Amino acid sequence: MRKLIPVILALIGLAAGGGAGYFLRPPPEEASHDEADACVDVQHAAEVAHDVVEGEPTTEFVKLNNQFVVPVVREGRVSALVIMSLSLEVKLGMTEKVYRSEPKVRDALLQVLFDHANSGGFDGNFTGSTNMERLRVALLEVSQNILGDSILSILVSDIVRQDV
Repeated sequence: MRKLIPVILALIGLAAGGGAGYFLRPPPEEASHDEADACVDVQHAAEVAHDVVEGEPTTEFVKLNNQFVVPVVREGRVSALVIMSLSLEVKLGMTEKVYRSEPKVRDALLQVLFDHANSGGFDGNFTGSTNMERLRVALLEVSQNILGDSILSILVSDIVRQDV
């Protein structure tokens, strides 16, 4: 009997808590739109969905195959490694041109990343918005020098810094 009392008390507590939760639940929310507003909302949603289906994409994204590994050198020694993955936003149909020119593009992008590292760009808060925007602009300029205006933007998909 001594072992049965705690079980009975637990069941009573569980039932009381469930009953209190059921009776104290908030009332159901009423619809805040009248029928005219709901009709307009449905029509607007249909128009937006129609535009997305009909709208042809004008850009595509090209992920560069390998990551970029950039050493951060301080006092003649490698103090950290920055590893980045980059993608290019290009005009539709330019993916093949980017892949054909990838070695030259990678070389130019690496040079910009090395210059950024040597100027202290990967020190401290290296992912701050101002610092990253400056890096993206430099990467975009060098990419456009090689591939022309078909490059629209640079996307940094991954970035990590490992102190050595």
